[in-house]
Amino acid sequence: MLPKKNRLKKEKDFQEIFKKGRSFKEKFLVIKFRKNQTKVNRFGFIVSKKVSKKAVKRNQIKRRLREVVRKNINDYQKGYDVAFIALPGLGNADFKEIKNVVLKLLKKSKILKNND
Repeated sequence: MLPKKNRLKKEKDFQEIFKKGRSFKEKFLVIKFRKNQTKVNRFGFIVSKKVSKKAVKRNQIKRRLREVVRKNINDYQKGYDVAFIALPGLGNADFKEIKNVVLKLLKKSKILKNND
């Protein structure tokens, strides 16, 4: 589970990301992000009914996205608010594919530090 300090929950915070943030798209996932005033990264996940009509499937997708973010949490630049938006097709992807796409987007946005 993602630590409480790393969760993006308030509607106002999501609106700020959508208004002032930058975004990148890869296959079935969009990342929107912006700098925040804290030294902590916060993450939010949006999976609409367009992705899957079933709440069970939408929650499973969110859990998978959270797990990828949580496992790499020490490798990120500090001070970003990040929203992941799932697109139709993500429900058919396996965990490995989701992980690759999330990490690719984080590298593209320069949030993930280059350790290679």
